[in-house]
Amino acid sequence: MDYYKRAVELNDDTVANRRYIHENAEVGLELPNTVEYIMKKLEEYGLKPEKCGHGVTATVGRGGKVILLRADMDALPMTEESGESFASKNKNAAHCCGHDFHAAMLLTAAKMLKEKEETLEGTVKFMFQPAEETFEGSKNMIANGILENPKVDAALAYHVSPGRMPIGLYMYNDKDTMMYSVDGFKITITGKGSHGAYPHVGVDPINIGVHIHLALQELIARESNPSHACVLTVGQFQAGTAANIIPDTAVLQGTIRTNNTEARKLLVQRMKEVAQRTAAVYNGSAEIEMISEVPPLICNPQMTDEIVSYMEEMQIPGLTPYPGVSASASEDFAVIAEKVPSTFMYLSAGFMNERGDYPAHHPKVRFNEDVCPIGAAALAYCATKWLHNHREK
Repeated sequence: MDYYKRAVELNDDTVANRRYIHENAEVGLELPNTVEYIMKKLEEYGLKPEKCGHGVTATVGRGGKVILLRADMDALPMTEESGESFASKNKNAAHCCGHDFHAAMLLTAAKMLKEKEETLEGTVKFMFQPAEETFEGSKNMIANGILENPKVDAALAYHVSPGRMPIGLYMYNDKDTMMYSVDGFKITITGKGSHGAYPHVGVDPINIGVHIHLALQELIARESNPSHACVLTVGQFQAGTAANIIPDTAVLQGTIRTNNTEARKLLVQRMKEVAQRTAAVYNGSAEIEMISEVPPLICNPQMTDEIVSYMEEMQIPGLTPYPGVSASASEDFAVIAEKVPSTFMYLSAGFMNERGDYPAHHPKVRFNEDVCPIGAAALAYCATKWLHNHREK
């Protein structure tokens, strides 16, 4: 089968699926409407979907090696301002990261692979995942057996990328870290409340929080190897209810991101030590809760080069490789990549005019639907070729 030609023929369906998921955006682990829609479509295409944790899975093929194709399907907790006619109807949920594309493209890939099931030389397993944005979905589905029964031998995922760029770029990294780790933390500082006029009889958790925040910055400036990329951000600082009251507690929340496994281990350990010891210096205490723990995304070099060769074989007009990409954002596909050989690529879904002015996670971001047949075809073709070249003899 010419998968790209077939994907073009099916593109109206792909776009319709994308727009339905986009218009009915849901966030987090619980995606009842999206899950129901995905399962209904897979059944229409002749597959037998099952729930896996809070996600959906299905297979096509006949035994042999197993390649996993993954698409996330959750939205962001924000209000869309794109102006699209199919903008999200849900005020606090919007597909501003493109996961609606991922789910729609994988649905079309599933349909095409089902059509050619008798020719497959192994098994393709589909993973429709919730909660990528909160870094919970991959772990949830792994805990519920997505990598087993049948056991997965390799995994592949694509992510659309908006902005001022032409359609046809596929971006990858076959040598270094593709995306950074992320360790989200919550520091709860306990002091002793008092009247604002008598701070000496209390222990000010806001003051402690300020000193912790400043001390954490020194971890990057003075303790991190400058050859490693390390980012520590405190994005929330919450305390108090009135200007003349010193509260009992204060809360800081932030993230640590890095492209190096050892740097990650050091920074997480030192963040905890600095918070607790700084609090103790000012007669308070600090409790640390880890909100998310996702490793850096490091793609398997051999598999990535193999997938690149398959992309070249498709001879899709304008399809252009862009190697060496590394992003300081994070992606919980990294949890899968730690367990099985995996490849992750970006597919350009931008515009070369003002429609490409906004990045992902912006309420006004827009994505180019011309990427749909490319993504669907790449998923199906690369899976088919990988199974052929790794078939059991």
